[in-house]
Amino acid sequence: MSPDPVPYDPEAPDPVTPDPVPYGSVAPDPVVRNEVGGTTTVHGPVVQAGRIDTLTVAAAVPAILPGSPAPRLLPAPARHFTDRHDELARLTALLDGTDGADDAAGPDGDPAPRVVVLTGTGGIGKSATALHFAARLRDRYDGGQLHADLRGDATATAAAPSTVLVRFLRALGVAPPYLPADEQEQIDWYRTLTADRRMLTVLDNAHSAAQVLPLLPTGPGSLTLVTSRRRLDGLTREVGARVIQLPPLGPADAALLLTRLSGREAPHPAEADAVARRCGGLPLALCMAGERLAVRTHLTWQQLEQDMATAAAPSDEPGADASGIDPGTDPVTAAADTSYDDLTPGAARLYRLGGLRPWPALTAPAAAVLAEVPEPEAAVLLDELAAIHLLEEHAAGRYRHHDLLRAHAERRALRVDGHARAAAAVGRLLRHHLAEAAAADARVMPGRWHLGPAYDRLPPDPRTAEQAADWLLAERENLVEAVRTADEYGLDDLTWQLCEALWSLFLRNGHHQDWLATHRLGVRAAARCPATPEAEGRMHAQLGFALKGLGRLDEAEQAFTAAAEADRRCGHRRGEATAVESLGLVRLEQRRYEEAEACFVAAEALTDDPRARALLAHHRGRALSGRGEHDQAAATLERAGRLMAELPVPDTYNQARVLTSLGQAALAAGDRERAARVLAEAAERMRQEKAPVQDADIAELRARAAATPGDRRAFLTEAVELHERLGSPRAAALRAELGTDSDSTT
Repeated sequence: MSPDPVPYDPEAPDPVTPDPVPYGSVAPDPVVRNEVGGTTTVHGPVVQAGRIDTLTVAAAVPAILPGSPAPRLLPAPARHFTDRHDELARLTALLDGTDGADDAAGPDGDPAPRVVVLTGTGGIGKSATALHFAARLRDRYDGGQLHADLRGDATATAAAPSTVLVRFLRALGVAPPYLPADEQEQIDWYRTLTADRRMLTVLDNAHSAAQVLPLLPTGPGSLTLVTSRRRLDGLTREVGARVIQLPPLGPADAALLLTRLSGREAPHPAEADAVARRCGGLPLALCMAGERLAVRTHLTWQQLEQDMATAAAPSDEPGADASGIDPGTDPVTAAADTSYDDLTPGAARLYRLGGLRPWPALTAPAAAVLAEVPEPEAAVLLDELAAIHLLEEHAAGRYRHHDLLRAHAERRALRVDGHARAAAAVGRLLRHHLAEAAAADARVMPGRWHLGPAYDRLPPDPRTAEQAADWLLAERENLVEAVRTADEYGLDDLTWQLCEALWSLFLRNGHHQDWLATHRLGVRAAARCPATPEAEGRMHAQLGFALKGLGRLDEAEQAFTAAAEADRRCGHRRGEATAVESLGLVRLEQRRYEEAEACFVAAEALTDDPRARALLAHHRGRALSGRGEHDQAAATLERAGRLMAELPVPDTYNQARVLTSLGQAALAAGDRERAARVLAEAAERMRQEKAPVQDADIAELRARAAATPGDRRAFLTEAVELHERLGSPRAAALRAELGTDSDSTT
């Protein structure tokens, strides 16, 4: 059990990041199938806190997949980047040690890792500047380059460090099944893996120093470029970060950028200067103005300046404050107004409705739903908006608003469409996301028990399970935002159903901070849905698995208890059986074997499902073995194997797992001969299932059961090779054990 139990509170927020560990300190896609519950078999990588199936893994030493290349995550820099020569010179002097600063050096005389914060007002070009600098400097950093958008425009949208760390660890070569769930452990692994690398990292759009600190690489000579509208003074205090304030572009450079973007010279320099002044030297406004000139070939520079002047004038329209000043009088909004006025009606509507929520990405299918047009037409509208810089295409086919333009679009939507039609558009998109997520989830895990009307009458899905899983992973940020939006709009039935549709995504990939955040909302929403009383227990149970994955077993126990009570109140025996079984799995992990067995017995009494009863017998056998009831454990596990074989469609994978547990039980009983025989059969069957993680675990067990030192060494060697191929951290410990065996035989 955890040393300091925390009361279970499904609505309690998690901190964005744990207390920072001093910067610079270093702490110590194979197919996987793991059984999570009596009605669920998981196909694909499952994130578990320090456990892989039945073998506890020492997770202090990270391992990477063999042959993993250095990461190269930097996006391409802007084509028409202009100016910032002085700022680049300052950065280069800092890196070359010619700026006169007395910075600390690393252990071998290498400079300590550097952190530079590029700050300035919205639209000043911080992101473009960081990417331009990174492109110019990347040859200095052979350890790799990392990049993340921290979405720090607001607290609600800011990316949790854990979410970014999972992506970075994968890029560094950590295999998905072995990614730690706990955020502090992720930080430790990240710092260990970057300690000997000279890394270049760009952390764009940061919200706070606390968000950034866990993401800083530790390798000597590494450079991290951080962009933010805030100065992030905490980074200066903690790690000696240098702050470079970006000013607006000067008149000459602003006019040059306009010329480059538009592809034409102004007839008179004064006309370009006038447009540049209207843009306030802000690159975002200049880009919109320049793209407008490029698209509207008959638009004169003089007319553009007059349009922007009109847009910037005080307004009597709704939205003006008491002084008559409209929110649209700043240069970015003035440029956006003039570009918006050029849009076709369809593109204008999509621009407005797409800005109602901070969607991480708008795709053609989502845009089609918002604008109520066919998907090919929506793709054209997205291109139209991107062509004049009202949207940015940050990845192929994925578009988003700059946050300043999203605010502009939202004001336009409320003014033009009104609250009712705006809310209807958001509702349409939420239902679209739910339908797509439910279809993908059902394709990934077709055999699991699905809850909610979203799963009724799903159309045939031609995708493979892996393709559907890839879609869920790509849309994760949008789906998390959909849960948050549904909650804010009071759409409780959509909130919990979206959580239900995220089950296979989180189970396969972790993202535990998102899992906790969404399912806490799901618990609250389900409690307000009397038409589907079984939803409350379902949400508590799924939240329990998130807590279990994080190793917060006391809270997980309370969540599963709440799930069982909710299902008992509404007479939902299937849900109650799953919750009681899950409670038993927690107690099994806590080594409370007698209580675990009692849970499995109680769950078996609640279900008539043959497969669930077979799995419960397997769990019960493991609990009995833990109690030292070796004969009864063996008999129960043999019964579980028979039940698996007698199913209408025999569960061959779980038959192999039962044999593995039977071999472990024999080892615990001291019967190595029987263990060796049973585990040999388990190994043969598991090889047919193509489950390499379990293959590695069985090889290690067979080494423990081996009759001779030669056999033991052969099985340990097999286990090491499998774990290394998988990128498992277990490989290091087993290789050390091999070395010890070798020393003892010489």
